[in-house]
Amino acid sequence: MLHRGQESTDGAGGGELTVPMAWFYAEYIAEELLRTGDLMPPTSFEFRAGRDALALTIFLADSGGELSGIRVVTQLETWLSLTAYDQPWQDWVGERMAHLTAEALEVGGPAPDLELAAAAWRWLEETELLAPDLDAVPGGGAVFGEDDGPKVWTPAWRLGLPLGHLAIHLF
Repeated sequence: MLHRGQESTDGAGGGELTVPMAWFYAEYIAEELLRTGDLMPPTSFEFRAGRDALALTIFLADSGGELSGIRVVTQLETWLSLTAYDQPWQDWVGERMAHLTAEALEVGGPAPDLELAAAAWRWLEETELLAPDLDAVPGGGAVFGEDDGPKVWTPAWRLGLPLGHLAIHLF
């Protein structure tokens, strides 16, 4: 049974289904970078946070809408600079999303890539992961292993962004 609003595929595109290829490709690149770095299990929430943060960076940095396989290597430096620790990545994502949303409203057509990017951004902002407290005072107590140190609830993007950055370095 079809849900309301799904009765047909007719839309502004002349009845053609719009596939979010730009988002899928950005997600694929991000996943391959993370898998190559072998930083965490691909089934972990940390991996998802890294993949989504990196995919958002890749998708939003592509100002011409021309993600192509041959340009991936030439874009690594751009992605590194965008994901660097001292950069206002969260603000940049908000600005780029607002800009792309305004463009999509202007055109009036479907924007499935943008919808998937927005869903990833919502997940990264609203989901908190328990992570090591990187701001803990050194020498505050005896810590024997990684799991024994202080932990804090952190927005997923704050954990995923450095993982994505490190994955690019390791590539």
